[in-house]
Amino acid sequence: MTRIPVTILGATGVVGQRFVRRLVDHPLFEIQHLAASDRSTGKKYEDACAWRLDGAPHRGLGGERLRAAHPNEALSQVVFSALDSGPAAEIEPLFALGGALVFSNASAFRMAADVPLLVPEANADHLGLIEAQRNARGWKGAIVCNPNCTATVLVMGLAPLHEAFGIERVSMTSMQAISGAGYPGVPSLDILGNVVPFIRNEEEKVEEETPKMLGRFTNGAVEAAAFAISAMCHRVPVIEGHSEAVSVTLRGNPSAGAVAEVFRAWRGDARVSALHSAPEAPLRFHSAEDRPQARLDVEEDGGMSVHVGRVRPCALLGIKFFLLGHNTERGAAGASVLNAELAHALGYLG
Repeated sequence: MTRIPVTILGATGVVGQRFVRRLVDHPLFEIQHLAASDRSTGKKYEDACAWRLDGAPHRGLGGERLRAAHPNEALSQVVFSALDSGPAAEIEPLFALGGALVFSNASAFRMAADVPLLVPEANADHLGLIEAQRNARGWKGAIVCNPNCTATVLVMGLAPLHEAFGIERVSMTSMQAISGAGYPGVPSLDILGNVVPFIRNEEEKVEEETPKMLGRFTNGAVEAAAFAISAMCHRVPVIEGHSEAVSVTLRGNPSAGAVAEVFRAWRGDARVSALHSAPEAPLRFHSAEDRPQARLDVEEDGGMSVHVGRVRPCALLGIKFFLLGHNTERGAAGASVLNAELAHALGYLG
C-alpha cells in the first residue's frame, strides 16, 4: 500500500519530535515535509533540532531540510501540528484551505463549534463535524483537534461511566508532570520538593472541553453534555504522566463494584481497536490499592492506555477513583496520530 504523505509543523519541539518518532516507520503515513519557524527554515533538521527523546536522534531524518510552515512550501494530504496556539491560529487554516486534513495538538480551534475535539474511543462520531466545517468555512480540508492533555485523561475515565450510567457532577484534582510545560519545563528550584497550585488556563480548558467531548453528535452538530464540572490543576515533580483524583455523581447511584466492572469491561468504540496506534486496552484497571503510579505504569502500551484504580464510595459525590495518563503521548502526539488513523478508517482521507 502506498503510504499517505504527511507534514509535521513544529517538528523541532518535543511534541514535534514525538510525531517524528511515531511516524517515521508508520505503516499508513510517510513523512514528506518537516516544517518549523522562520529562524529554522532551510537548516538541516539535525542542526535546528536538539533531540530530547531516547533512542536514535532525528530517526534518520537529520539531513532533511526544514520547510517554512506554509502550504506553499510544505503542503501534504495530512498535516500534524505541534505548533503553539498563537501560530496555529494563523497557520493551520491555511493548510486546511489548501486541502489538508490538519490534526492539531494546539488549543486554538478546540472549542470551535464545527471542529471535532476527538478522543476516538469516546466520540469517534464527532468526526462528522468535518462536513459542517468544510461547508461553513469553504475549506477543501479541515482541522481536527485532540484535547488538552489533562482533559484527555479525564474523558477516558468518564466516557464509560457516562455511557453506562450518565454523569451529573464531576470534581477533578490533577497532579501534572513537568513535561506538560514543554522543554525545559519548570525550573528545578521552582518544582523540586514542591507543588505548584496553578497552571495557566488549565482548569478552564478541562471544564470547557470535557462536556464537548462527551456531548452527543446530532443533526450535524455536537450538543454538549449537561453536567457540572470543577477542576483544580497542580504541577508536581514528575517527569511524565498526569494523575487525577476524580469524584463523580452518577445517575442511579451505582455501587463502587458496579463502577469497577464498567471500567474493567470498557473498550470504547469498536472501530478504534484495530487502528495501528490503538492500545490493546484503552483503559487499564488496577486492583492494587497503591496503583496506578506514574513511575510504574505510564509507559505501558507506548503511553496510549489510560490507567484507573482506587474505585471507592465518595461520601460527598457518590464515587471516587484515580486516573493516570501519559501527557505527551496519549495527551499529545500519539493522540493526533490515532485521530488521523481513525479519519482514514472512516473514509475522510480518501
